[in-house]
Amino acid sequence: MRLTALDEVSERLGLKRGQGLAEARAMFPKIDVVDEDGAADQGLLEAIADWCDRYTPLVALDGREGLFLDITGCTHLFGGEEALLKDILGRLLQMGFDVKGAISSSPGLSWAACRFGRGGVIADQVTEAVLAPLSVNALRIDEATIAALYKLGLKRIGDLLPMPRAPLARRFGIHLLLRLDQALGHNEEAISPRRPVAALSAERRLPEPIQAEEHILQLTGQIAISLKSELEARGVGGRVFELVLFRVDGRVFRIAAGASQPLQDPKRISSLFSERLNAVHDDLDAGFGFELLRLNVLQYDAFRISQGDFTGNGDSEISLADFVDRVSARLGADCLQIAEPKQSHVPERAEVFVPAIASRIVREKTEEIFAFAPRSDRPLRLFRHPELMEAFAATVPDGPPQRFRWRRIVHEVIRAEGPERISPEWWNDAEDVEERDYFRLESEAGRRFWIFRAGHYVAGKTAPTWRVHGIFA
Repeated sequence: MRLTALDEVSERLGLKRGQGLAEARAMFPKIDVVDEDGAADQGLLEAIADWCDRYTPLVALDGREGLFLDITGCTHLFGGEEALLKDILGRLLQMGFDVKGAISSSPGLSWAACRFGRGGVIADQVTEAVLAPLSVNALRIDEATIAALYKLGLKRIGDLLPMPRAPLARRFGIHLLLRLDQALGHNEEAISPRRPVAALSAERRLPEPIQAEEHILQLTGQIAISLKSELEARGVGGRVFELVLFRVDGRVFRIAAGASQPLQDPKRISSLFSERLNAVHDDLDAGFGFELLRLNVLQYDAFRISQGDFTGNGDSEISLADFVDRVSARLGADCLQIAEPKQSHVPERAEVFVPAIASRIVREKTEEIFAFAPRSDRPLRLFRHPELMEAFAATVPDGPPQRFRWRRIVHEVIRAEGPERISPEWWNDAEDVEERDYFRLESEAGRRFWIFRAGHYVAGKTAPTWRVHGIFA
């Protein structure tokens, strides 16, 4: 058992991270310890990262106790870098977090100044002056390299700055120089945002928090209006939208809604979230209200303008897509599914079921939803799994059966067409999958079947099997 985190009092007493619990209790018998909950700590850090999304969408996790924020182009919205940093630290302090922050031109310098220095806003002209007095631990290098540097008396970053680079690289590896260049800003270092960056975004900051669902929907419609001009300028429509609600106590709610067709109409966008809010009503706790609403366009497609009818509106053209959007928003994307054609000559693979909201048929042209039909020589009903049957008096080697038993009923064949040979897909099927010879049969009762023989009649080998794959109308 070892100490993994300390409060300020414990640090002043001289306790260290990684110190054994028994040793700490021997030094201070009244020490109070709590079992570590890594999942809870990670969840808290991610919640703070969600809250920081109000400042920039580029938020990345830094280990177990830090965050990187790329605020390029965002500082003017908050009155400059000093004001932005003060606002972040002040709000987090009000929430009960003792935090430290730094703003600089490179992530490495901000990390070093925040964890080993005083933090604050660091100008480019004083980069070396800020780094020089800091420990080499601030370079984010491994413990072995730190120990080797300490043995040579190189304890501060300032000790490394005037030294020749070639000997440092030979003795300590290129990674040390990389971290040093990143801290100095000589080497670019990108951060990886934890969430995808929205293609388009608009938000509304409120002087007074709101709680009522109708107020949220009203503001969502207003924000969607501000997005419409940008969507029109790009000639696109939104396919996946995200409504982000920032509660006054720091909690963030994200509600996503998709559309089967690209949307620009603010009313239809707002109606999507009306259904979503009804679906997540019990999970949406407004608390003391929301102070910031943001509408993101996570995915968009080209928007095709279609001519309306003589009444001046195109409601009849979008009625089906609107139905798909509303039902999918309320009950989930998988509640409505459509069969889409797929490039495969194997019958059971020639189509695939996809959510209607993501279907190309609905997305590209609503009227085509019922246009897809199987080939005329294919049965209307295809079984999910071909059913075994027993064939009698089949003409060898390639003829159809004269009668067969299926589902305990014997059918007499009066007409037959075939065979149609379908070979397996070598890129999908195993080597032992056999060819199929398909026949269209009509029985005395007027029923029509689609059957196949798997394999061929070969002397000395097991006879091939027969199966019913579908039924014609």
